[in-house]
Amino acid sequence: MNNHGLHGKVALVTGGSSGIGAASAQALAAQGARVIVGYRSGADRARSLAASLPGEGHAVLELDLSALAEHAAMAERVAAMCGRLDVLVNSAGHTRKIAHADLAALPPDLFAELLQANVVGAYSITRALLPLLQAGGAGVVVNVSSVSAFTGSGSNMAYCAAKAALDTMTMSLARAFGPQVRFLCVSPAAVDTAFVEGRSREELLKKAAATPLGRVVTPQDVADAVLACVTHLRTATGTRIVVDGGHTL
Repeated sequence: MNNHGLHGKVALVTGGSSGIGAASAQALAAQGARVIVGYRSGADRARSLAASLPGEGHAVLELDLSALAEHAAMAERVAAMCGRLDVLVNSAGHTRKIAHADLAALPPDLFAELLQANVVGAYSITRALLPLLQAGGAGVVVNVSSVSAFTGSGSNMAYCAAKAALDTMTMSLARAFGPQVRFLCVSPAAVDTAFVEGRSREELLKKAAATPLGRVVTPQDVADAVLACVTHLRTATGTRIVVDGGHTL
């Protein structure tokens, strides 16, 4: 990547139909990238977003993180559509609000489901797409993580564990596959999206008020960090970029 934008580059954003994923798709397209908006259930949102992006050649791709056996075929579709892949943003995932002390509400099968959604799926998709990313010689994978990975405080304990695993996996991948591909995490605190069901705007504002910067982190803030990882932080790999307004200080 260089400082002359992303013209001629192709980016795939999982979870791209809303929230951080949608903001990342917009940021990458604004710099000239051809963007594939990955979605699981938001087909109409994904198509509307792709149609609204600046530039040409944008596409949508149905992508179920839990359908591990389908990811090799997904990579073949990306190769057939675009012939290359330069950027992968792993933004898809889900969670639910469960008090850490309420172990009865977090049975092992739900714990495993949340690990699958937030780290196993990202690994499987990255693994399937790695040959395409390597082929260009300057690929970038940005994993949307969370400060929960290193604070142990978040929507539930399984989510914290999954994001910690995602961070460590990012380090391992960076060590194994440089210099052809760089791997980074972007780690926000609570973001102004509907990602955590039941989290109110008032709760976000209260948390933000207690931080040094005193404002809510927006999807655009996180997308700007994703873009910086791709275009400007060219000697950074295997590390995290924290976007939390100072929440963890």
